[in-house]
Amino acid sequence: MENKKTKQLKNFKIDNEQKAGLTTNQGLKMAEDEFSLKAGLRGPTLLEDFHFREKMTHFDHERIPERIVHARGVGAHGVFQVYESLEKYTKANFLNDSSKITPVFVRFSTVQGSRGSSDTVRDVRGFATKFYTDEGNYDLVGNNMPVFFIQDAIKFPDFVHAVKPEPDTEVPQGASAHDTFWDFFGQNPESAHMIMWAMSDRAIPRSLRMMEGFGVHTFRLVNKEGKAHFVKFHWKPALGVHSQVWDEAQKAAGKNPDFHRIDLYEAISKGDFPEWELGLQLIPEEDEFKFDFDILDPTKLWPEEEVPVKLVGKMTLNRNVDNFFAETEQIAFHPGHVVPGIDFSNDPLLQGRLFSYTDTQLSRLGGPNFHQIPINRPVCPFHNNQRDGMHQMAIHHGQTSYHRNSLNNNQPEPVPESQGGYEHYQEKVDGRKVRERSESFLDFYSQAKLFYNSLASYEQQHLKDALSFELGKCKSQQVKDNAIAVLNHIDRQVAEEVSENIGALLPQENNEVKSDKKSPALSMANTIKKPDTKNVAILLNGAPDSNKITEWVKVLASSKINFSIVDKKVHSLNENVKVTDTYDTADSSLFDAALLISSDNKLDKKPLEFIEMSFKHFKPLAFFVQNKKSLDNIRIDLNDPGVFNLSTKDITDFIKGIAESRFWDRK
Repeated sequence: MENKKTKQLKNFKIDNEQKAGLTTNQGLKMAEDEFSLKAGLRGPTLLEDFHFREKMTHFDHERIPERIVHARGVGAHGVFQVYESLEKYTKANFLNDSSKITPVFVRFSTVQGSRGSSDTVRDVRGFATKFYTDEGNYDLVGNNMPVFFIQDAIKFPDFVHAVKPEPDTEVPQGASAHDTFWDFFGQNPESAHMIMWAMSDRAIPRSLRMMEGFGVHTFRLVNKEGKAHFVKFHWKPALGVHSQVWDEAQKAAGKNPDFHRIDLYEAISKGDFPEWELGLQLIPEEDEFKFDFDILDPTKLWPEEEVPVKLVGKMTLNRNVDNFFAETEQIAFHPGHVVPGIDFSNDPLLQGRLFSYTDTQLSRLGGPNFHQIPINRPVCPFHNNQRDGMHQMAIHHGQTSYHRNSLNNNQPEPVPESQGGYEHYQEKVDGRKVRERSESFLDFYSQAKLFYNSLASYEQQHLKDALSFELGKCKSQQVKDNAIAVLNHIDRQVAEEVSENIGALLPQENNEVKSDKKSPALSMANTIKKPDTKNVAILLNGAPDSNKITEWVKVLASSKINFSIVDKKVHSLNENVKVTDTYDTADSSLFDAALLISSDNKLDKKPLEFIEMSFKHFKPLAFFVQNKKSLDNIRIDLNDPGVFNLSTKDITDFIKGIAESRFWDRK
């Protein structure tokens, strides 16, 4: 059931599915919309054709500047609800009432590529959430990785320029495998930790529904008594954290460049609402200096073993957008959109973001009134003395538009903190004006080593393969050598293997961090594993028994597993079961598992390729063949892990394999 605030967000809608007469934007009914006004049937178009000019002018300006970063995104509506009051830590109302349902809008995105790039490229993913609270909009603007490439915002333009397509050729698109990015890395070792995350499987998520989110920065929570805690925000997905393998991600980019956005849209449409739990890491202000890292450094995480994550609430995405441009493209996030009880730290990257976001929205959305666009409007009333400006959509009444005034009883007037007014946390600041790096920010390599140590062996190999691929695409020998020199500070074995693969110089001296410290929370091997909403391809070869297929389809559906039946052509097997995909449209990279059902003596080429590619990508496979000879030409060891013969095993065994996702110990 929709609450009042959710309905408010949907009020600004023009329903073009209803029968209505065509009008201009001024409401004038038009009798003709196919032909411009001309001087004679074959004469020139007349300047007085206001309808043509209005229609064409709007078309000419339909595209707004895309975001410089995070240009390619997809969004959805949802709700958030806290489990129990957090008044011990914050006075934010939406975090203090477990009965309160707060509407949210979430936008997921890639960082490097343009709006036309592919979903499954290797990249950081944006994870931005707008909470429409009773006290105003609160934006939690983060990524699917808990750290970032730089420590100070003044370097942000440099980093983005380096990772973007190179300016002389405008290539590559949606990729970091090029010289300028790795040159930046070699010259800025503070990126060492983030580069390990970016080269890990975290950068190629299986689904947006299956990735973590992080606020990245250190913020403050402040309670009614003025007591402050430093905080880091986490989003923990109910489906666990899962990724693709690199070869699979590349194939998916070619087969379906919209793979992630379609996956999200279809899940919500089916009622498989994605869920995340909000987690908080909390450090009392008096404990700020009790750690072997600086808690304000955005290139550092707080290990969960040292600072546990407290799960405090749940977010559910339950409604797709009605219009991509009006909502997903026009939504404006800003880490400075906060509510009472949430404040900032002196993280130098965060401090810079507090300036740049508003500056960016002015360019993208045409002026200072972007907050009046429906998707950006708060659900609570807002009043101030700001007037006019481009795209002003409100009609303000009254004589005064300044503070203080006597003509309007000083309305609108500031609200005291005791009545919910926002006041910044009063932190003592005392120091010299400098342009320097804090000595506490100088450890670039310890947490990069911690991350690598924490990975499972197959994750470590994937990371080394990614480094070899990315650096192998670089043309400059100097760039390669400098990158290896940085890796040599993290892990000698990684530097040795990658340098040998790409033909780069390995430093004679081993400078790696000497540490075997691990954080199990950093490995996806320890994530939640369940079959829910996974996609299974049921591959038909010949004319197998439709009754058996019907039986298995019911079992898969009862386990909340999605499936597509694939054959040479679309047709109905019986009243209940229909082939939905063909071998020309389906591809193994778009599914989590495959079930082959064959009645012929030999497998056709396309189902054979489908199965072998699924096996190569470590996915669970099941077979049910009427003639064992049909498997004679298959290049798969049927006794390997994750391969299920349904002639001898129950389909529930296959479902357990689907929950496992990958079988990394195959030969």
